[in-house]
Amino acid sequence: MRRKLAAGNWKMNGLSGALEELKILSASPAPEETDILVCPPSTLLSRAADLTKRSDVAVGGQDCHPNPSGAHTGDVSAQMLADAGASAVIIGHSERRQDHNEIDKQIQEKARAAVDAGLIAIVCVGESLSEREAGDTLDVIGKQLSGSIPDGVTGETLVVAYEPIWAIGTGKVPTIAQIHEVHDFVRGQLLSRFGLEVGEGVRLLYGGSVKPNNATDIFAVANVDGALVGGASLKAADFRGIIDALGAA
Repeated sequence: MRRKLAAGNWKMNGLSGALEELKILSASPAPEETDILVCPPSTLLSRAADLTKRSDVAVGGQDCHPNPSGAHTGDVSAQMLADAGASAVIIGHSERRQDHNEIDKQIQEKARAAVDAGLIAIVCVGESLSEREAGDTLDVIGKQLSGSIPDGVTGETLVVAYEPIWAIGTGKVPTIAQIHEVHDFVRGQLLSRFGLEVGEGVRLLYGGSVKPNNATDIFAVANVDGALVGGASLKAADFRGIIDALGAA
């Protein structure tokens, strides 16, 4: 049985004072069979790891370089994230794909680096509004899955997050039927490529304007094993509402 996962992506938000929210979040245990992950900016990562080490909250990175070290000014390697206390890293978020022109091959290399460093790779996929309106959603996501996920992954080393680009930070949420269609498609693609054990073992997250007031309906969808949460993860009370909804699902 797959464990549930509530993952918070703080993006480029959070100074030292934001750790108080993490302290509040980590003071309460996780619901049964539910994992909690918070991905703060790299400037807070080691302090966040120290703060949460005796709690049910794990911490992760938001990106990593495909190389373990080298002349890459401003970049952070997967080994560095692990050394700072991370257990996972987000790979291929749409904001990285758009703002930094990351392509599937680069994302696959980063995911491989993450797994090699002992991190869980949370690989993101999702379509734009124009792709959705053109009826190309499943074609786009299928291409992203095949190009972004390296060989040799397992249910312990890979998480896939479906985040429709048009729903991120907009307040717009796909219909339950649309979420169901994509998550079933992703599960089928994983089963076809990796077989039953891995295909059924990989957790699938939904992301895109997840809030406490819509989380229950989203988590009732088959093959939704949790959420990748943006803005609502910045405040402990909001994120806890989503976590509790996931635990009750």
